[in-house]
Amino acid sequence: MSDRGSGTSALRTAQLAQVVLPPVVFGVLFFGAWELLVAAFDIKPYFLVPPSDILGRFLDNFDLIWAAMRVSGANALIGLLVGAILGVAMSFVLLRFRVLDEIVTPLSIALNAVPIFVLVAVFNNMFAITSEVPRRLMVTLVVYFVVLVNVARGLRQVDATHVELMKSYAASDWTVLRLVRVPNAIPYFFTALKIAAPLAVITAFVSEYFGGSQNGLGNKITSNLATSKKAEGWAYVGGACLLGLAFYLFAVVLEMVVTPRGAGDRAERGRSGA
Repeated sequence: MSDRGSGTSALRTAQLAQVVLPPVVFGVLFFGAWELLVAAFDIKPYFLVPPSDILGRFLDNFDLIWAAMRVSGANALIGLLVGAILGVAMSFVLLRFRVLDEIVTPLSIALNAVPIFVLVAVFNNMFAITSEVPRRLMVTLVVYFVVLVNVARGLRQVDATHVELMKSYAASDWTVLRLVRVPNAIPYFFTALKIAAPLAVITAFVSEYFGGSQNGLGNKITSNLATSKKAEGWAYVGGACLLGLAFYLFAVVLEMVVTPRGAGDRAERGRSGA
């Protein structure tokens, strides 16, 4: 029993290393080349700030950056959770009612095509100027669409042989849904979550450009860059990048915890070239 547990832990550690190590190595090489490029060509700070200066400003202003990260992160997290729940729930509804699917899906696509600044402006007029609700609504809409499309596809695109086998045993629609469609949709859900998690962060701080409380990453980035505080502005950009990475890693780790066997099988197939 302990051997099995240790083997599972080792597998999850190896999977996490496969996810984390390549971008870390790439990041070190990228920022090293950036630093050398600025020094070699004597590029002025108003044009391109070296990473060492950005890191210094990040450490000097960490409390302020962390406060802005918490504001944008809270908006992104709430929108991500609500959007994911609504997207999953609606995908089941559309699976059950095909007529509703033909109506809702085109409307969802059209709504997703509306620029962020238009919807945020509408939401800002609906709520108080200091309210965080407009940003959270915007994140919810973006996440909802991503999750809806992927989960709905996973529920429908099942192996016909599996469905026929269940029907041969006189299985009800509920049984087919529980034993065939839902397990098939789980990888689609986590694919959607890994796309939607960093997208939620991006939407949260982009929405801050168009009004509301001036306490998030979006406003801090624009205000510092507009006043020629390039290093400080890039330090806030670094905070936004770290927040997006944290959300993405959360989605990856959640997938490993929920579907360890499936994740291990996919990793093994990837190493074997299958």
